[in-house]
Amino acid sequence: MRTPIGNPPKIPFSQSPLPVPDLVHSHSRNPAAPRLMASCGAGDAASAQPRASISHVIFDMDGLLLDTEGFYTEVQEKILARYDKVFDWSLKAKMMGKKAAESARIFVDECGLNGLLTPEQFLEERESMLQALFPSCTKLPGVLRLVHHLHANGVPMAVATGSHKRHFALKTQNHQEMFSLMHHVVMGDDPEVKAGKPSPDIFLAAMRRFEGGVEPSKCLVFEDAPSGVAAAKNAGMSVVMVPDPRLDVSYHKGADQVLSSLLDFKPAEWGLPAFKE
Repeated sequence: MRTPIGNPPKIPFSQSPLPVPDLVHSHSRNPAAPRLMASCGAGDAASAQPRASISHVIFDMDGLLLDTEGFYTEVQEKILARYDKVFDWSLKAKMMGKKAAESARIFVDECGLNGLLTPEQFLEERESMLQALFPSCTKLPGVLRLVHHLHANGVPMAVATGSHKRHFALKTQNHQEMFSLMHHVVMGDDPEVKAGKPSPDIFLAAMRRFEGGVEPSKCLVFEDAPSGVAAAKNAGMSVVMVPDPRLDVSYHKGADQVLSSLLDFKPAEWGLPAFKE
């Protein structure tokens, strides 16, 4: 019998463009499913005062723009099965958004694998399995609509992802058009990113690479991971969380707004140009 682990129940890029209450979530990975916008005081967005005056947007990548998180889960489940253990979402929540070395340490420690598997061995094994999966990743619902809308309205966008260069290239090779609309991308192995999320390093680095001396209060971050939400708040930025519906609602705290899908995002609520329906 397997033992459950844990508690049961986005070449470096420069500034030049690239070539909470309990919430009932629908499954945001299914665009056909009914959707619920879960946000404090959501109502008539057209008449409501904007939550903030946002001028710049920063996107996380994995699990927010691209549907890659399932690959990590699949691979980690396979690795744990050899030790008669089960990978669950309380463990995944602790690993999401972290740099690879840190998430590997968490995996080994939380699963009680010390002496059986080192973090380095885990990463080596996981790497070979992930490389075959990443090129097949797809965009999540609402991503293209929002990115094209912001670009068409002159809103500068960046990506801040914990992924390193090699993984970024694999994940984005079939999505070059979308990433070409970003002002820049900051990756987890960028020299300016001294510490991974929940440290604010990656979001502050992304902010500094915009032109014109942008203030944190003018930046809106989109995240799916609890550590990413914390990093954005630590940077002094507003953050919209679009979590996987399997993530316990206790991890939603800290986000300024929680949505079940980017299809539910209303730009005018954040002082951004409204969609033309």
